[in-house]
Amino acid sequence: MLLYGILEHGKMSSKEKVGELNIRDRTVFIRDNLPIMRCLNDNCIDLVYLDPPFNKNRKFHGVIGSPAEGTGFKDYWERSDTKDEEIQYVKQKHLKLHQLLETVDGVGVKGSKYYLYYMAVRLIEIHRILKPTGSVYLHCDDTMSHYLKLLMDTIFGVQNYQNEIVWKRASGKSSARRRFDREVDTLFFYSKSDDYFFQSSYKPYTEEFIKKTYRESDSKGRYAQADITGPNVNSKDPEWKGWHPSSIGRSWSLNLLTLDSIMPREEHKKLSTLEKLELLDKHGFIHYSSNKKPSWKKYLHLMQGDKVRNLWDDINNVRGNEDTHYETQKPLKLLDRIIKASSQEGDVVLDPFCGCATTCVSADRLGRKWIGIDIAPAAERLVVSRIKKNQGLWQDIVSRSDLPARTDLGKIPKYNSPENKKKLYGEQGGDCALCEDHFEYRHLVVDHIIPKIDGGQDNLENLQLTCANCNSRKGKKSHAEIKLKIKEERKNIRKH
Repeated sequence: MLLYGILEHGKMSSKEKVGELNIRDRTVFIRDNLPIMRCLNDNCIDLVYLDPPFNKNRKFHGVIGSPAEGTGFKDYWERSDTKDEEIQYVKQKHLKLHQLLETVDGVGVKGSKYYLYYMAVRLIEIHRILKPTGSVYLHCDDTMSHYLKLLMDTIFGVQNYQNEIVWKRASGKSSARRRFDREVDTLFFYSKSDDYFFQSSYKPYTEEFIKKTYRESDSKGRYAQADITGPNVNSKDPEWKGWHPSSIGRSWSLNLLTLDSIMPREEHKKLSTLEKLELLDKHGFIHYSSNKKPSWKKYLHLMQGDKVRNLWDDINNVRGNEDTHYETQKPLKLLDRIIKASSQEGDVVLDPFCGCATTCVSADRLGRKWIGIDIAPAAERLVVSRIKKNQGLWQDIVSRSDLPARTDLGKIPKYNSPENKKKLYGEQGGDCALCEDHFEYRHLVVDHIIPKIDGGQDNLENLQLTCANCNSRKGKKSHAEIKLKIKEERKNIRKH
């Protein structure tokens, strides 16, 4: 499988074909997200933001009488919360990942291993459905962040790790007595390849910074005197006004935003460095010191602001009219920043744990296509009410609980075709995939590994041969459940 190669080698070709989206824009799925994501086409999503349960060993509930009434989820994991098939899938298809997860058994908070298996199969699907230019932001806190980082490194590749973003979500009175108060969350930002889209973000300067830095003014407005040279020597730089930056180990450095205010960028890009300097001087963007040394008039109104780095301490937690009383609600400004940084208008944004719909609302008002998935029926109501409140068109929002049909598998044989059976018989050596006993060709039947009801497809990678006995025992049980049961039965027989 392609994904196995990714996990083994950590590489993805940036030239891989972009897939067609097989779900209409503005769709909310009310269902477990794993089967839905299994039914999405390869390489069809531009950006995924997920704010999954954090394994915090508590329950969350929407406030009665609020828009979030009827929502809620348990945030702790037990053995029964993770399906055997999910563990076996990771073990059989992604051995290194399985070995990693087995090392955390008994480490960390209760249920850590089973929580990580739950996350692993979903992150594997997210990797598959992301476009080569796509990105993912995983929201978590210090409960499981260190383990999730290892998971992301294994699935997406260390080379595609971009940032650990620290969001200062809260501040206030002290409550912890014997430790420091927690007031930050973590967001892991990964790309699928090195050909990902990213646009830097900026926030307004503080009044204190403006007063300290922009101390001069003229008819154009407030400005600061800034060096018109930059590091690194360029021997081809021209001398201008008797000054040559290479003589002091520097080069001319001309601000693009300032030049953009004079003429379109495609025009000033054609100019030589000397012509650009003359243009800046003509339009009053050069300041001369007493010894005639030129510097740049850095006007406040032409600056983008303070560049956002990986500490986000300027976005407050949810408050006021935005608050739906959904306990884990995230602020719109947080999602606005993520969506603006890692997608463009018309791109597709997916939130597989959309909860109170913040991602959907943000994507909608920023002109992105979006898909939300949540297991709580109240998610549909929250999406519609919040988009309506934000004056968006809400009438064409679609709610579904069925599984979409993939359209990227091409023309494939019917799952139980002789063609598939012959290939599988050769691959399995005539052994049943469940009991592992050998059978003649005629005694084996084609079966799905991941059932269709759970998002499994008819492609060969999701098919196996089983004997008639195992197939009849399977019923609605998973491949992994039956296989484990057979092993236990045979173990007990050997004991007696």
